[in-house]
Amino acid sequence: MAAFDTTRTTYGTATFVNRAYVFLADLVADIIAWNDARVTRNALMDLTDRELADIGLERGAIDDVARSNFIR
Repeated sequence: MAAFDTTRTTYGTATFVNRAYVFLADLVADIIAWNDARVTRNALMDLTDRELADIGLERGAIDDVARSNFIR
């Protein structure tokens, strides 16, 4: 019995399109992550030192918290 593979594309056209799509999807994800970190950083910077202490943070840890994926 012979088998004929019909799932492969010619000349890598789909491969190029897939790589372009993945590149754009990664770019959009990076922009969204950057914006989330920016919003988090701005919100935490608006808090007083007392409010930060209430949630267990110090002002120096704001950048680390904003960049972490722990909460997201």
